[in-house]
Amino acid sequence: MGKIFDALEKASNQTDNTAPLTRSRADANEGARSADNVVALSSTNKIAQEYRLDPNLVAYHSPQSIEGELFKMLRTNLLFPPSGKPPKKVLITSALPGDGKSFISSNMAISIAQGVEEYVLLIDADVRRPTIHSYFGFGKVAGLSEHLAAGTEVSKILLKSPIPKLTIFPAGNSPKNPTELLSSKKMKKLLEEVGKRYDDRFIIIDSPPPSMAAETNAIVNFVDAVILVIRAGKTPRKAVSSTIDQIGKEKIVGIVLNYSDQALKKYYGYGRPYFDKK
Repeated sequence: MGKIFDALEKASNQTDNTAPLTRSRADANEGARSADNVVALSSTNKIAQEYRLDPNLVAYHSPQSIEGELFKMLRTNLLFPPSGKPPKKVLITSALPGDGKSFISSNMAISIAQGVEEYVLLIDADVRRPTIHSYFGFGKVAGLSEHLAAGTEVSKILLKSPIPKLTIFPAGNSPKNPTELLSSKKMKKLLEEVGKRYDDRFIIIDSPPPSMAAETNAIVNFVDAVILVIRAGKTPRKAVSSTIDQIGKEKIVGIVLNYSDQALKKYYGYGRPYFDKK
């Protein structure tokens, strides 16, 4: 337990002056976004340029935009629930692939970390289709799979993002037995340990649709709350109902409706074709 705590504290306490990523961790030829897909940044924004942050990270690139404000609203609802006690371990999943769960996970983590006191650990538990590392400009890296399967130390896995107070726990390479690994006692222990160290740390977990990956149903038992992402006009109601039944209504604290024209009025989500579907 101590090693995990020490690794998290070390990653969180690194200053904004941390040296740029090494080629071995951010090689553009090894999974990072192509130059054509990198948002145009001013020459003064050296951190974003060095990290090659995905343009879909609107909470970082455009925090004052309409989309950025919507994530702040979602953050407020999560941090200040009617019960008065915010959930610390939140799983974000979707009814079907392509609904936008990884986009929501990444931007929500950024938005929370931009708060005054909150620290965030963003875990990519979608080991079948790892995405989070590439959003933040990292190439192929070891991650959750290697920790659960081979015991790779957490200190060798955690990635310091350019956003203060946000640490990334990547998925790693796709294993042959994802369900067994993420349903294991070791996974449960990991989430328990990282959740005990700091009262101000939020753990956001990006997980595949439960209808497509059995491990999500297991991880649901390890978290405090679930946010369900669905795509307006695309996700069938039957798929949504089935997913809610699988997760359990008592666990779901919110639903994000993506690609909705009503997003600006009623929903938390985004309604611009600018965003991808991951």
